[in-house]
Amino acid sequence: MRTIVHWFRRDLRVADNTALAAAGRDASRVVPVFILDDHYGDDPGVGPARFGFLRESIEALAKGLEGVGGRLVLRPGPASEALPRLLKETGADAVYANGEIGPYPQKRDAAVAAAVTAAGARFRLFPDELLVEPADVLGGRAEPFRVFTPFWRRWREIEKRARAAAPADLATPTLASVPIGRVRAWKDLPPQPLRPAGGESRAARELTAFVERRLPRYAADRAHPARDATSRLSPHLHFGTVSARTVHAAAVEALDGGAPAEDVRRFLGELAWRDFFHHVLFHFPRVAEGNFRPEFDRLPWKEDPGGFAAWTAGRTGYPFVDAGMRQLAAMHWMHNRARMAVASFLTKDLHLHWQAGERWFAHGLADANLANNNGGWQWAAGTGADAAPYFRVFNPVLQGEKFDGDGEYVRRWVPELARVPREKVHTPWTMTREEQREAGCRIGSDYPAPIVDHRAERAEALRLFERIRSPRASPVKGKIPDPKS
Repeated sequence: MRTIVHWFRRDLRVADNTALAAAGRDASRVVPVFILDDHYGDDPGVGPARFGFLRESIEALAKGLEGVGGRLVLRPGPASEALPRLLKETGADAVYANGEIGPYPQKRDAAVAAAVTAAGARFRLFPDELLVEPADVLGGRAEPFRVFTPFWRRWREIEKRARAAAPADLATPTLASVPIGRVRAWKDLPPQPLRPAGGESRAARELTAFVERRLPRYAADRAHPARDATSRLSPHLHFGTVSARTVHAAAVEALDGGAPAEDVRRFLGELAWRDFFHHVLFHFPRVAEGNFRPEFDRLPWKEDPGGFAAWTAGRTGYPFVDAGMRQLAAMHWMHNRARMAVASFLTKDLHLHWQAGERWFAHGLADANLANNNGGWQWAAGTGADAAPYFRVFNPVLQGEKFDGDGEYVRRWVPELARVPREKVHTPWTMTREEQREAGCRIGSDYPAPIVDHRAERAEALRLFERIRSPRASPVKGKIPDPKS
């Protein structure tokens, strides 16, 4: 009777799980395990929202595995020690897992591979996280793409892998397991009523609701944060409670079923962006620590603790920016249009290092994913692969007027402005004293005046970015704020 250990990481599902399906096919007995890594609870980049989503997803996974004869085993890390012990306990001759991209998982997996091999077993990684693997999307001279558009053209041509069948019977033996309630990182989590809920069944419901109700108007509505138009699948894709293949297949099937082609194309483009940023991290791992474009190492970022504090609190005086930051604080998720606007404001209006924003998002977002978070911030800052040109500076007023014309999004998250007239909801500082009195919102008291002049700071941003062309410009040495401070 052959036994294989399936090591769950960010693939917390039974359906369409490449490594789990392979383990079920190759062995008569499968031991599903989740390792509580030694950094759990100590990583400043992981906030309570991700731990809450993770706990719910693991609890749901345990129930899902029971339906196919499995029992989820939780063991303390590090994995390089826990897995060899489990091999000895069970007599398993292999550990199967789905691959991950990033400096930490690659270092961890190298240590695990050595330990498992030393224990006389095989460590096997399967491609599962992406729709197309980095080795399969290359440009001329077999070099990785640095720009999205040609990547997208090539990505569309490549046939995506078929979904994996769920295992029928894992026949897991009874083994010692850490009670989930005893995990330090998951104890006493603060209430998060608006946080995305985790779990494979929840992901399936979100996908169905999106395809049936929101996908047919995705192209027109997706950029408007007040509208319920996006998939809300980002945390599920990050933790693997649904596979990218399942999401892609659902969108293609909707197209075959009559969904508008442009809506489906736009959504598939977002899945391609997800792959693109992972490919960038794979081919250029330096982006995890710094600028993709090294010339931007000379950019003289500023230090402004007060400005950063106002930005994080959603009190910059620019309603669209503040609405986004308050949505993040309440929901641990933010609409993508708002993400771009708040990122541009931090880097182009306050001139603060993009890594400060990246770290704040990593700590606060339930869907924080290194490749996507890093790629998005470097795009906004103008320092990354296929970045927004450095001279593109989002106007926080025009962004609100264009994508939240009625002010519904702003009023939802900035209640001080609930009674401000529509024509001034994005520029409340232009209200007269009488209008402020009638709106019950005194600028400078109930709601702040703008902390910077956008027009002046845009000009300053362009001047600062031009400085990188000077060989005499010095690298930035400023301190990047800690999200826990």
